[in-house]
Amino acid sequence: MRLFRPAVSSLLLFCVAVFVQDAVNCEDAMPARGEYGRVASGLNDEQRQKFLKGQESFHQRWVVKPSILGLWGRGPTSNAEVCTDCHEDNGRGRPPVSLGEPAQSLVVRLSIPGTGPHGGPNPHPVYGDQLQTQGILGIVPDEGEVRVEWKEQSVAFTDGEIVVLRAPVVEFWHLNFGPIGPQTMISPRLAPPVFGLGLLEAVPEAAIFAMAEQQKALGVAGHPNMVWDAIAQRPTLGRFGLKANQPSLRQQIASAFINDLGVTSSVYPNENCPEAQVQCRQFPPAGYPELTNGLLDGLEFYVRALAVPERRNVDDADVRRGEHLFQSAQCAVCHIPEITTGEFPALPQLARQTIHPYTDLLLHDMGEGLADGRPDFRAGPRDWRTAPLWGLALSERVNGNAYLLHDGRARNATEAILWHAGEAQAAREAFRTMSKKDRAALLAFVGSL
Repeated sequence: MRLFRPAVSSLLLFCVAVFVQDAVNCEDAMPARGEYGRVASGLNDEQRQKFLKGQESFHQRWVVKPSILGLWGRGPTSNAEVCTDCHEDNGRGRPPVSLGEPAQSLVVRLSIPGTGPHGGPNPHPVYGDQLQTQGILGIVPDEGEVRVEWKEQSVAFTDGEIVVLRAPVVEFWHLNFGPIGPQTMISPRLAPPVFGLGLLEAVPEAAIFAMAEQQKALGVAGHPNMVWDAIAQRPTLGRFGLKANQPSLRQQIASAFINDLGVTSSVYPNENCPEAQVQCRQFPPAGYPELTNGLLDGLEFYVRALAVPERRNVDDADVRRGEHLFQSAQCAVCHIPEITTGEFPALPQLARQTIHPYTDLLLHDMGEGLADGRPDFRAGPRDWRTAPLWGLALSERVNGNAYLLHDGRARNATEAILWHAGEAQAAREAFRTMSKKDRAALLAFVGSL
């Protein structure tokens, strides 16, 4: 069992952060791995310092008290030790390739039939909302191990080209609190990128509801998720998370800390220890809460201020033709190219901007092939939030992979499109029946984002 890894010193992280900050205005000299770490333009000196402090916290390793290898507060059970375990260079994670490989940046959500508090998923009575793969050696047992096997199937384009698709089959090993049970709904989730989220938070609620109304006229049933705001203590619009089940960046971050790192906050002040896990419940916390509001403020600002990478090859003839094909195939009905942000007091520099996220922040029925069978507030078993496409072109360079979709089953954009069904069936078929030249042009456009 992994317990701790040496922490990178705060001084080194600060120096790296300063280098990144200084390099923001030197785009030609900026290494590819820093493309997802750029800071929003126009920040004042105080905001830049806040960004750097938040960046340092994003790279902070959390450990179990009284270790000297990081900040106290991790556990008693968890999936990771630092944000970058899952979001390396602010990008996406990668699923296990082979059956025996650990699921480092892929977590498995769990629930049973019915609804939990405030209408959300009903947590598993023994294992909770997410299987925790790390514990404290000799003191608190982990919940078990997650292993993934890949099941393949073939899809043919009309010109005869064959593409092999794969889907994950999740297996649980060494469960320490008994079987998961046949009634349990299981949803593997790959860590998504974290850049550009401040701009998505700045999109007015009215604009999101308006996009849903506009789609109705086109026969598309995109709908918003209404979720529980644990900070405001009321239902509100969800826009973050793979099923749009989080209303704000602050709650998204606090949720990741309690579920992935086992770190409490003012948003989620109780340890993630179901009743059956006695050792977990008896382990003393490192603070009340462990993630202070000051650290949470800095993390929130850091993620909010991460900029979106610039597009590539926008004047290329194939890219421009591919953009037209993207439109004609109706991909842009859900992957909306252009949205305008509203007033945004949390970071005024993001207000009233025309952005190009290629998302509508709405839920769509994506068909049985992508279904996880697990409802989440108003998100049904086949529903997923439209994934933003901006920054997609750099995933291979920054993270060393181009895995897409909620569980990383797609190894490239071609596979991701071919998994589309449900409301996206017509767009998928438009792509599948294109000539090879047209498919290449559409993919060149997607690869420019």
